[in-house]
Amino acid sequence: MIQVLDSKTIDKIAAGEVIERPASIVKELLENAVDAGATRISVDIKNGGIDEIRVSDNGSGIERKEVRTAFLPHATSKLRSIEDLLILKSLGFRGEALPSIASVSKVRLFTKTVDDPIGIKYTIEGGTEVSFEEAGVPDGTTFIVNDLFFNTPARRKFLKSANTEAGHISTLVEEIALSNPHISVKYSVNGSNKLFTGGNGDLKEVIYRIYGREITDSLLPVNVSSGNMSLKGFISKPIIARNSRVMENYFVNSRYIKDDIISKAIEDGYAGFLMQHRFPFTVLKLDIPCENVDINVHPRKMEIKLSDGSGVYDFIRNAVKDTLSNREFINNFDFEKETLLKPSRPEIPEKAPEPFEAVNAVTYTENSEKPLSLFKEETVYDAGTSAQIIPKEREDERPSPVSPDTIDGTEAAPLEKPFFDDGVKGSQLNLFEEKILSRDASKEFKIVGQIFDTYWIIEYRDEMLIIDQHAAHEKVNYESFLEQFKKRSVITQNLNPPIIMTLSGEQRSVLERFLPRFIEMGFEIEPFGGNDFAVRTVPYNLYGLNEHEVMTSLLDELSSGIKDEDISIIHDKIASMSCKAAIKGNTAISLNEAEALIDQLLSCKDPYNCPHGRPTIIKMSKKELEKKFKRVL
Repeated sequence: MIQVLDSKTIDKIAAGEVIERPASIVKELLENAVDAGATRISVDIKNGGIDEIRVSDNGSGIERKEVRTAFLPHATSKLRSIEDLLILKSLGFRGEALPSIASVSKVRLFTKTVDDPIGIKYTIEGGTEVSFEEAGVPDGTTFIVNDLFFNTPARRKFLKSANTEAGHISTLVEEIALSNPHISVKYSVNGSNKLFTGGNGDLKEVIYRIYGREITDSLLPVNVSSGNMSLKGFISKPIIARNSRVMENYFVNSRYIKDDIISKAIEDGYAGFLMQHRFPFTVLKLDIPCENVDINVHPRKMEIKLSDGSGVYDFIRNAVKDTLSNREFINNFDFEKETLLKPSRPEIPEKAPEPFEAVNAVTYTENSEKPLSLFKEETVYDAGTSAQIIPKEREDERPSPVSPDTIDGTEAAPLEKPFFDDGVKGSQLNLFEEKILSRDASKEFKIVGQIFDTYWIIEYRDEMLIIDQHAAHEKVNYESFLEQFKKRSVITQNLNPPIIMTLSGEQRSVLERFLPRFIEMGFEIEPFGGNDFAVRTVPYNLYGLNEHEVMTSLLDELSSGIKDEDISIIHDKIASMSCKAAIKGNTAISLNEAEALIDQLLSCKDPYNCPHGRPTIIKMSKKELEKKFKRVL
């Protein structure tokens, strides 16, 4: 029998698409706070947010006549028609968040606009209104969400441990802080402060608060514009890398998202600076016209569609590559700490500054219920019907407001500037130091000799340099091959017999489109009947490799949507393949050969890493060596 579901069942089913876990609630409430123009936001959770979530802001608040409406399905103040989606700049817009939250939890809302003399307390449980009453609260909004999934126990049992759920919330709070450095964000878990940002607009300060000193000291600024696009933020030096994309942070029009095109652009920009399957640290903000982005493609607004994906890809890739290029990145070898991963975060004082001033305090009669603090225990309370508002003429009896810059009446310590100036172990050379791999510096090189038939030791002033001959030769071959492509002077090698390839329809289409480019690069390819093609010549540097595999890989790369003008990406790929012809490790070479190789390496534009991201050279100071022999302390 087919029947229409009742409204409560419908609401719970709809809530399942929006509210998966406590972090889903925090995301929606944080986005609403940002959209409300808040400059200070406080997030407090208990038991991973399962028992309680409290989000307070000093934004515009909700007008009392609109409080109930805000909890109706698809009620929103952020758009009026489908056309508004093309120019939408707010983070939230679907109108699903509040009714979804209220349908599966117990919610108390405290809100006040600047024009209202008194605020509103609204209680709703499981989608049913419990109370609507006046309350003395500060300007802005506070949500207290208790007992998530209390009325849907089947869903509650699928939640993870409190620590796991708190981890998801922590990630969301960090994302909001990174995308809004102008907003002061305070975050606590079970009463313990985990994060506090100053809200002074300094993105570097926020990065320090979240990731610590080592990463902050490795940052390279990005600030570029092209046409109607701009990219600002920071990327890390190559030494900061992880095995996953967990530290790739990027925002499109202030919205945190995950996008394959942007990720690929960032990683391709790092090509040659990072090893394969290693990923950088980034905090990048891309601003593009709203009409060029479709944000309505994912229920949680985590994905977007770009109208000009290839243009965005080129812009970001070039920005990242240009930022990394022409800088000296030589790893400083340290016995104690060779690799930097995500360091521990800086300590946050147990009593961090409150997110905003608490005003409109209230007093209670003897029969009042136990007061519930919204922002600070001694100032603002959960007002019941027996509460008495302090009259304006008795304002001198109000408690002194708590300044956001004080802690219990004491000024909070500002972020120390030296955080960004100190050196760290395992760091790479500062880009303002004299370059080691330069013609002038090489005049002082003293080649000591070769060890393990692979590494060459060089004495330079108070440094010991160690060069990997294979990585160095790879880099020389790579840049030499790229220069040949640029000058269209590639040396070719005949294949006898030719390689016969059977191509799919898509591969044939790609080959026909890019055939003139393949000819320029030193390939000779012609039809061989049916779906077969004969490869008769290849660039000399590719001779002896698996030519069939090389061609298949190139065609697959080109089928991913690369434009004709992006053929330099294929040049990079071919040049990387050609590196297999480089001299191998465990191969003894003469001093003259080593001198010639080092001279060629000095001629490279970026001699510090091989095309696959491995370092060509590392260094160790005389002082560090003396420390290991206990000559100095």
